[in-house]
Amino acid sequence: MPEVPIYIGGRTFEVACQEGEEQYLQSAARMLDTEASVLVDQIGRVPETRMLLMAGLMLADKTASLEDQLRESEDRAAGLEDELRALREAPAPEPERIEVPVIPSEVTDSLAEIAARAEALAEEIEEKSSDRA
Repeated sequence: MPEVPIYIGGRTFEVACQEGEEQYLQSAARMLDTEASVLVDQIGRVPETRMLLMAGLMLADKTASLEDQLRESEDRAAGLEDELRALREAPAPEPERIEVPVIPSEVTDSLAEIAARAEALAEEIEEKSSDRA
């Protein structure tokens, strides 16, 4: 079992760990050292046990906060999944009905006849006005 030196709050500790787990131990020690350094900067020299206890509590507080955020995110995700499932299971909306008015042929014929009469009158008026000129 390897002995790994770790540095926390300006102090060195020799810690044993399982073979191959050295990098995880070093990573955890760096996190603890970050919190311990904050304490040392704020308070100054602190007894070793108090420094480790306070740094551990600070990390635990951060971890609890992150766990709460994760739980809230999971709850939101579950709600969104339920909403998505409900939308997928909902029946398709009824197709929108669009009605296009159809003009009866009698009206079309009448309009064509009126247009022909209007054109004939316009030609007659033009002829009469050109004869006068």
